[in-house]
Amino acid sequence: MKIAIIDDFQGAALESADWSPVEALAEVTVFRDHLTDIDALVSRLQSFDAICVMRERTPFNHALLTRLPNLKYIGSNAPSNASIDLDTAKKMGVTVTYTDGVGNGAPELAWALIMASARHIPVETHSLRNGGWQLTVGQDLEGATLGIMGLGRIGTKIAAIGRVFGMRVIAWSENLTAEKAQAAGVELVDKETLLRQSDWLTVHLVLSQRSRLIIDASDLALMKPSAWLVNTSRGPLVNETALIDALKRRTIAGAALDVFDNEPLAPSHPFRTMDNVIATPHLGYVTRRTYNVFFQQAVDNLAAWLKGDPIRTMS
Repeated sequence: MKIAIIDDFQGAALESADWSPVEALAEVTVFRDHLTDIDALVSRLQSFDAICVMRERTPFNHALLTRLPNLKYIGSNAPSNASIDLDTAKKMGVTVTYTDGVGNGAPELAWALIMASARHIPVETHSLRNGGWQLTVGQDLEGATLGIMGLGRIGTKIAAIGRVFGMRVIAWSENLTAEKAQAAGVELVDKETLLRQSDWLTVHLVLSQRSRLIIDASDLALMKPSAWLVNTSRGPLVNETALIDALKRRTIAGAALDVFDNEPLAPSHPFRTMDNVIATPHLGYVTRRTYNVFFQQAVDNLAAWLKGDPIRTMS
């Protein structure tokens, strides 16, 4: 039995759990690079019986799955994975499993980005490292307005921290009720008010057909010239072309981004060099505790499947 672990960028998979129960039953191969070409993926993966994937880094869509006839198992980290075609997997008899996750990583990173933008941390750090000193004047969080688009599990945590900083916290989503907003200690507003009044607008929505491009050029045009857009959820929630244009024209102050339309971000992408962008390489869930949960449960799932009794199945 041959098992592949793909997209292990940091080489952390084997260090984050005890793989001996699996290695006693199968041959495990780790790939640290990321392939996007489907022919290259097929060439690499066609001999494997089982593949462990990290979240949605490599989509296992119909086109890829149907070219992997030896595949019998996909182990996905986190409770869900929108990039796996479960219908095709089921028709092919491929077992798909999931793991639990840890919910603190994304909101913590969102706040790291908000605070970095408020105090111009990347600019000032670069200045210091190059022999300089103070270059900018920071913005206060206390008294500013934090706008939250999507008040689910993560958005609610973001709101609680905003209140600790003494911020006015407002929120909107299509299904948000006044009762839920009140319970979270935030003010329910309409979408236009959210866009117009937020000093920091942070997005926390699940990507779906309804939410895709929920922030477009007309929405960005409503934001303050001093406002920052923060996205740690999914890149396609925001119209990337419109965002780049707004940043170039400086109709908003900046964007703090952890997610992008295509990942990894292309070396020539404008977000890598724009001086009003703070960008991180999709670090939201990348924490030691999260990886420990992901990979230990991945081992448990694989060991159970290898023994013929799969657990935590998606299909």
